Amino acid sequence: MAGDVARSDARPTEKVRSTPMAKNDWTQRDWDPSGPLLSVRDLNVQFLSDSGLVHAVRDVSYDVHPGEIVALVGESGCGKSVSSLAVMRLLRDGRSTRFSGSVQLRGKDYLDLPEENVRHLRGREIAMIFQEPMTALNPVLTVGLQVMEPMLANLRMDRQAARLRAIELLTLVGVTDPERRLDQYPHEFSGGMRQRVMIAIALACDPSVIIADEPTTALDVTIQAQILDLLQSLVERLQIGLVLITHNLGLVARYADRVNVMYAGRIVESGTAQQVFEAPRHRYTVGLLKAVPHLDQPRQERLHTIPGQPPSLLHLAGGCPFSPRCDAATDACRQSPAIDVQTDGHAFACFNPSQGAVRIDGGHDKTVTHIDLLQTALRVRGLTKHFHLRRGATVRAVQDVDFDVPKGGTLGLVGESGCGKTTVARVLLRLASATGGTAERDGVDILGLGRADLKQLRRKVQVIYQDPFTSLNPRHRIGDALAEPLLVHGIRSSRFAARERVAELLDLVGLPPDIAARYPHQMSGGQRQRIGIARALGMEPDFIICDEPVSALDVSIQAQIMNLLGDLQKRLGLSYLFIAHDLAVVRHISDVVAVMYLGKVVETGTSAELFARPSHPYTQALMSAVPSLSRRKGSEREAPLGGELPSPLNPPTGCVFHTRCPLASEECRSVVPESTKLSDTHRVACIKV
Repeated sequence: MAGDVARSDARPTEKVRSTPMAKNDWTQRDWDPSGPLLSVRDLNVQFLSDSGLVHAVRDVSYDVHPGEIVALVGESGCGKSVSSLAVMRLLRDGRSTRFSGSVQLRGKDYLDLPEENVRHLRGREIAMIFQEPMTALNPVLTVGLQVMEPMLANLRMDRQAARLRAIELLTLVGVTDPERRLDQYPHEFSGGMRQRVMIAIALACDPSVIIADEPTTALDVTIQAQILDLLQSLVERLQIGLVLITHNLGLVARYADRVNVMYAGRIVESGTAQQVFEAPRHRYTVGLLKAVPHLDQPRQERLHTIPGQPPSLLHLAGGCPFSPRCDAATDACRQSPAIDVQTDGHAFACFNPSQGAVRIDGGHDKTVTHIDLLQTALRVRGLTKHFHLRRGATVRAVQDVDFDVPKGGTLGLVGESGCGKTTVARVLLRLASATGGTAERDGVDILGLGRADLKQLRRKVQVIYQDPFTSLNPRHRIGDALAEPLLVHGIRSSRFAARERVAELLDLVGLPPDIAARYPHQMSGGQRQRIGIARALGMEPDFIICDEPVSALDVSIQAQIMNLLGDLQKRLGLSYLFIAHDLAVVRHISDVVAVMYLGKVVETGTSAELFARPSHPYTQALMSAVPSLSRRKGSEREAPLGGELPSPLNPPTGCVFHTRCPLASEECRSVVPESTKLSDTHRVACIKV
């Protein structure tokens, strides 16, 4: 990187007074419509920290044309989001942050514009959809005011015109009853609806380019499909450009036109989606593709993983940064490879590029070992949980749920957000009291245990949370966080013995002993998730509830954690209740699967049965919504599941799924379907089966 990266020297240090630009002042008359809407060239971003200079983004270049979706993919910390924040001018150039390069919008570089002018460009010519809408939306302002705000500020519209435009936008993004919902607050919207509101805000001023930063990470596959189908239709209809930042490679294969793979702050491979997915050249891209679990490939015992961890951007060694993790590295890799652009536009930076297509199954030949489903670790019957609200209202969160968790095996519990999965887990952990039903473990109903027996239960039944960072005390070192429950429960009698056990636990989950001296913020997401697993294992349990343990992880780290859970299950004889919305992940780890919808189990079966022959229309809709590397953009697929999950405060009569079911009849609206036995292990609650 050049030594003159500090663009702050070229910027005025005093506040520049300027008048907001009219839209016609920015749109270049001599701009060639066949050229890119957004052109990024040699973008570099550095952060000055107490430990030194962090090279977050290094010489990043890419283009986005009208009607095109360009994806940025890679592991966490590779520079995807930082590069986009720099493009949005949301990083302040100064003493602690430095950036250089060129970012042209409609042929004009705006990195040197005064901040006041940039504020009027953001939202009007270039907009961003942030990863978590609940934190991006103001909780004390109505949704309508937040959709109207960019129009009032940038387009100088009056409030009545802005409100009419806001209604039009909410209708465009699929929000029902927009006139009424404009006056509601963010907490009154579901996750999918809040994401639609963020899209409406981004579209408010008809921008040329939208940057979507992990817009569907925490969403169910059905809502995920709705959101991405919506964005794709808007890109094609309005001829805008979309930059999609994600670690979900299935989504990239389904929706992206071009793909940029980032590693250690740099783009290491770029090309069309077909080039990157069918004939990847960089070894890192190959590793990412092999790590993805698939619904349309034979189930394998272990997922492929990329060894090691991404390099620190604070101390980048010379040569190819991926070489320490690459099984094809040679002496030539001690030098830094330049980007090699092929005649077909496919570019990569690798001295030993891969040749040909990737074997998606990772080349494993092992078959999955089946367990005895007749032996149960937990037998749940009629589990019911109602929440009683003010004015006599009742939320029927869980209703007559039945399932068996096999001993030494895994039950996968799937369904959309709000279907009751986490409520089931909280009731089984005795963090919430059951309204009815039983949950038998070794012949004892754990829902009726007294306080003394409950303490013993919590040693044997542990939980792994979705976000270990929020479940770890940020002021406690990892060693103390792991030792504390050992001492509280008397598993170890002294701090010395507890420290020895902590070292054993860290080794068990594949972490070095020096991790014990670190704080949670000093570790990667994958390392923190391993700490969550180690803490659960410290209690010496035989049953673990895994609540979305890999949903926020990159595919490479996800594969490591999935393999670790499988290894520990075999080694220690553990039983898992695995809650997730990623059906490919559930298929890989589960022996039995239960599908929930609006508080009820609508289908259960072995993993082989359910994924080979899904029988309930809801299960079929979930399957069709799962993104796959084999489903390219433009390929035919079933229409995504429409509508919103009904409120458990007022569930539909008859079959709870009939309001969204394409096969629903008048009978479905009045008759509650009984569970039909398709085999000894496969049952479905649908009158159409």
